[in-house]
Amino acid sequence: MHWLAFAAIAAIATACASIGRPEGGPRDVTPPAFVYSNPAPGALRVNRQQIDLYFNENVQLEDAFNKVVVSPAQKSNAKVSANGKHVKVLLQDSLLPNTTYTIDFADAIKDLNEGNILDGFATYFSTGDSIDSLAVSGIVLDARTLEPAQGMLVGVYSNLSDTAVSTLPLERIARTNQLGQFSVLNLKPGKYRIYAINDLNRDFHWDRSEDVAFYDMLVEPRVEDITVTDTLRSSTNEDSLVTRSGLAYYPNDILLTWFNEGYKPLYLMDYGRDTRNKINMTMSGRSDSLPRITIAKGPMEGRPIEDWSLLHKNATLDTLEYWIRDSLVIDTDSLWLSVNYLATDSTENLSWKNDTLKFFFKSPRASKKKKKEEENDTLPKPVEFMGFSVKTSTSHDVYMPVVLAADQPIDTFDLTAVRLEMQEDTLWLPVNGYTTATDSADELTTRRVQNTWTPGAKYRLTVDSAAVTGIYGRWNNTLKHEFTVKPLEEYSNLNVIISGTDSAMVVELLSKGDEVIRVVPVKDHRAEIKYVTPGTVYLRAFIDRNHNGKWDTGSLKDSVQPEEVYYYPKKINLKKNWDVDINWDIYETAIDQQKPYEIKKNKPKLKKGERAPVDEQDEEEDEFGNDIFYGAGQNRPGNGRNGGNNGMTNGRLPGNLNRMR
Repeated sequence: MHWLAFAAIAAIATACASIGRPEGGPRDVTPPAFVYSNPAPGALRVNRQQIDLYFNENVQLEDAFNKVVVSPAQKSNAKVSANGKHVKVLLQDSLLPNTTYTIDFADAIKDLNEGNILDGFATYFSTGDSIDSLAVSGIVLDARTLEPAQGMLVGVYSNLSDTAVSTLPLERIARTNQLGQFSVLNLKPGKYRIYAINDLNRDFHWDRSEDVAFYDMLVEPRVEDITVTDTLRSSTNEDSLVTRSGLAYYPNDILLTWFNEGYKPLYLMDYGRDTRNKINMTMSGRSDSLPRITIAKGPMEGRPIEDWSLLHKNATLDTLEYWIRDSLVIDTDSLWLSVNYLATDSTENLSWKNDTLKFFFKSPRASKKKKKEEENDTLPKPVEFMGFSVKTSTSHDVYMPVVLAADQPIDTFDLTAVRLEMQEDTLWLPVNGYTTATDSADELTTRRVQNTWTPGAKYRLTVDSAAVTGIYGRWNNTLKHEFTVKPLEEYSNLNVIISGTDSAMVVELLSKGDEVIRVVPVKDHRAEIKYVTPGTVYLRAFIDRNHNGKWDTGSLKDSVQPEEVYYYPKKINLKKNWDVDINWDIYETAIDQQKPYEIKKNKPKLKKGERAPVDEQDEEEDEFGNDIFYGAGQNRPGNGRNGGNNGMTNGRLPGNLNRMR
């Protein structure tokens, strides 16, 4: 009976491991097989702390320190070793009375010669008269990228308090395998909260800076009798079906999406004065308030920084750059400042802290040779212009502004000295209606020239000398920039039709490196992405719950899940002068199978004889996909073809793994 129970529990892990497994080639060898152990699986009244397991071939352990977990969680790590066909586990903590122990090896065991992994292997015993035999299983994914969480700790609490996860060790634990799958075994009947944490300090509970995932509902494990059908093949290669009794453990479809709240203890991380006219400060993380800064010593004591500098800041106020504009302050080598800023105190609350900081700068000494050359130089010195240049290419995208940047904050900008012209034949004709505005990335030093560009046309932008003056009194030299706007034939247009939800959504166009190229809101179930450079691209979308146009993380404290993310499960091959329609039901493909393998970073290690999954649809085959329409040119002549099968609807997962609608 104990052996049957062990087989059933081991089957949970292997069944979980079948969730969304990428298909590969046939396996040419088998993993090691468990033979026997002391104590035996399911043994009762065990009082020994050494567990010996034996297999049918020589085995080795991979990263046992991190992969092998013992439930209940141990204060001292178990010592795990392999020798030949023998694996030894030595528990360091004293055994608790009337407790079921589970030793979960995840995918740490593999054979010595071929390296074939025995995935999902676990054994168990009890120090009392009964075995706790329930289990829950599922998968953990990165909430933002849907990457499988490899080696993440998953555990449960029967203590249903919201604070248990941050104060108490998890009661029973497991680790995710290479596919992000887990099974928490040997649970008592009852209700549980379930979490996944990236337990960096190995204290078996969550700290605010660690990654975390939580399940919205209480979990109540159960077991059901089922009938299992097996296929047997005879020596004459004929198949026959046989049935047997089995057990199914539920829930087995728990989806956990991990996130990080972005919490960091706030403190002044760095400060300095790399040049005479600029000081900088860096905080350890996001701040809601700017520091209050005054001169601490000298004849200018008490002067606030706003009186003698200009601030360039980022959106999170953790990187601050002050351009000093007062010559008296610039000439001060040792600048002592009183800085009052928000910082995290010993109670993990924000409070105002005051420091006196020295910003020192001393100009490098000129060499004797240079001094002599300067003394003998009677010629007038050339004008030193302010640095002023164009930051965009001569081959210009039709939707982009021209970006101008100075090497110091701009004081004045005479727009009457700026001319934009378009070439017609051999003539340069003035362009009217363009605008010049500050750039949100750096409003002190950057300007954007915006216009409705004519595709394929050639333009010339001229900024006369002295049109732009910096805060240090220097002005620009004459600037001329000629550029050609790309013709529409150089682009593709992508029209994404979203189905499956009426929620507000945002679509992100991704590169081969899973990096965001463009962000477009969904309106009336459509996202139009125009003027896309041809090539291979991918799509990701998220539910924009708060309508702010950006993805938002979760909060465990406030029981807020991160905004839900979906990947279009195929690559998209874009060609020049093509319009592409994508019909995308965000629930059609199981959530763990949505992200295309090509851009997945946490790829599982391939077994012997196994091939990496590939998108077998090349550019020509994509034209026949039932969810992609390709049409040449901007007029969509209707010569696209429909039909066929996109091959991405298999492997649907039950329940939450297929996303609740």
